[in-house]
Order: sequence, then C-alpha cells, then structure tokens
Amino acid sequence: MREHRLWAALLSGWMVLTGCGKPAAPAWSGYAEGEYIYLSSPVAGSLQVLNAQRGQLVAQGAALFTLDAELERGASAEARARLEAAQAQASNTGKGKRSDEIQVVQAQLAQARTQAQLAQRELARQQQLVAQGFVSAAHLDEARTAVATAQSRVTELSASLQVAQLPARVDEQRAAKAQGEAARQGLQQTLWREQQKQRGAPVAGLIADTFFRVGEWVPAGQPVLALLPVGQVKLRFFVPEAELAGIAPGQAVSVGCDGCGAAIKAHITFIATQAEYTPPVIYSNAQRSKLVFMVEALPEGPDAARLKPGLPVDVRKAAS
Repeated sequence: MREHRLWAALLSGWMVLTGCGKPAAPAWSGYAEGEYIYLSSPVAGSLQVLNAQRGQLVAQGAALFTLDAELERGASAEARARLEAAQAQASNTGKGKRSDEIQVVQAQLAQARTQAQLAQRELARQQQLVAQGFVSAAHLDEARTAVATAQSRVTELSASLQVAQLPARVDEQRAAKAQGEAARQGLQQTLWREQQKQRGAPVAGLIADTFFRVGEWVPAGQPVLALLPVGQVKLRFFVPEAELAGIAPGQAVSVGCDGCGAAIKAHITFIATQAEYTPPVIYSNAQRSKLVFMVEALPEGPDAARLKPGLPVDVRKAAS
C-alpha cells in the first residue's frame, strides 16, 4: 500500500514538473536587429565638432557633426568672384562702348562735319574766282579734293559711331554667357562640398555608436556615427526547411522574449531563397534541424520599442 502511495506521489510530482496541459507549439529562435543609418560625409576632413554622444536621443534635423571646411570656404569665395567676373563680362558684351568713348567719336564727327562745310564753302569761292579768271583751274581741283576728303572723314566717323553703339557679335555674347554659366556651376559645386561638411539627423533616433573623436581625420564616405531611427527594429529568425511551406510573406507571427511582457505581434516581410546551416549563436532544444531558412519580420505599431537590437526572441505562428 505504501508502495502504491509512493508511486502515486512520484507520478503527481512528475506531472506537475512536466505539465499535464497541451504542450506549447515549438518556437523558431532568432534575435532582434536594428535598421541603422550610418552617417558620413562624401568629402574628407578633420572632425571639428561632434554634437552627439553614444546613447543620446536626437530629434530630426539636430546637428550631429561638422568637419573642417576652411578649404571649401576659400574655394567658394574664389568661385563667387569668378562668377561675378563672368557675369560682368557677359553683361558688357550686350552693350556698346563706354559713354566717354562714344562722346569722343561724336566730337570727332562734329569736327569733321565742320571741316566738310568749310571745304564746301572754299570750293564755291574757288569756282567764282576761276569763273572771273582770277585763279587757275588747279586751285579749283584742290578745293574739290578737300571737299571729297572732308566728306569721306564724315562718313568714316559716322560708321565708327554706329559700331561703337552696337553690342558685341552674337558668337561673343554666346561665349560670354557660357563662361558665366560655367562659373555658376563651379560655385554650386564648391557650395555643395562646403555643405557636406555638416550633417544633421535625417530622422529622430538613438545614437548607437560614434567612430571618431574630435581632431581625427575622417576619410570620405567613412561613417562618423550610427543612428538607430525610432521603431526601426526588425526580427530575424530561422525556420527549418520542413516547416518552410507553412509560412509566407505577410503572415502574422507572435514574438516572445525575456522581459518583453505580452507577446508582440509582427508580420513576415522576407524569406530567404537559399538555405543555410543553423548559426552557432542560435541554441534551441525544440529545433534540432541543421538546415534552416532565414526569415525577417517587422513588429507592428509601438511594439517595436519593446525590442532591443541583439535581444533573443522566440517566434511562433500567430493564432488564427
């Protein structure tokens, strides 16, 4: 009788330890992973200012770091001066000569017209003298030559005045405008390089890490810091090949983790096309298969804030 009671007690204890209810569905092991943004500058330079520290929450648009931009500021000033010179040259080709130069030509033209009038009156006087027989015909020829010379001078200066008032030729104007546009584009390039020496937060988030200290040289394209946007955490877990047919993109899953409280809702966004062996960091007593497929899922709504990158998770199919 004592033996029966002893066996009954042992059986009862075993049932309490192992549970007599329906066993929980096996879970797929995985971990949370952050979708980091690595902020860098396409232009190299020494780190002058670092406004963010690791673990700091920053708002969208907050200044994060600044590289030394003395060289770019000098290049921008030079490019701006070149642009002003090119614009002035282009504007000058659309005008005639300066007003002072035009006034000189006008004065010369007025003088030539006066001389032409005098030569014309001298010709008339010589014609009268020749008709009266006081002078020879040679004097008349000299007077006619003087009139022709004076009229030619008037014609020459009239043409010079017209040319002085005309703008440059079309080809010259086009070349000057092209030089002005090239100078403007050069200024835009230098300003862009100067602006790239300062970076702000594209979105609100957490500074996950910084990779340089003030005074260090930062190569072009090398990240200065890593930013984890708010809520940008995804799940990666591994499904055995035998269970792969039971999941699909868009399917809802339930996620559990230590200290997370209630189950987190998520949906599958990606299923790997190639199998891989179970990563050595993934340990599970329920999953014994070696060949698995990596699957990604996104948590829904504010549940993403409960997940930290690197946190181990257990993923199950959501109850239908």
